Amino acid sequence: MAMKIRLARGGSKKRPHYAIVATDSRMPRDGRFLEKLGTYNPLLAKDSEDRVKLDLERVQYWLAQGAQPTDRVARFLEASGAKEKTERKNLKKGEPGKAAKERAEKRAAREAAASEAASE
Repeated sequence: MAMKIRLARGGSKKRPHYAIVATDSRMPRDGRFLEKLGTYNPLLAKDSEDRVKLDLERVQYWLAQGAQPTDRVARFLEASGAKEKTERKNLKKGEPGKAAKERAEKRAAREAAASEAASE
């Protein structure tokens, strides 16, 4: 069985509240789960202690059983010290888009032509 530690959404429209659960990866996001491991309330302030609550002992158990945390849950675990930090890279984020590259090429061509004309 492919196990995941992930968020299950609760709460009403525009008032999200998440349960951190251990579940089979084939189950729906808000569907059946094996165990509730904690809660996450994104509406609270980032420095609030009640924003993320975890039962670290049970989380460690599920990690030992081979459960894989999702990206968001992995960040919670890193913040609590239950998991070592991993380096993340978004290599495409700093790269300009196709249109911006074309504009830069046109500008460079214009500047090269202008400097060539000025030197003659």
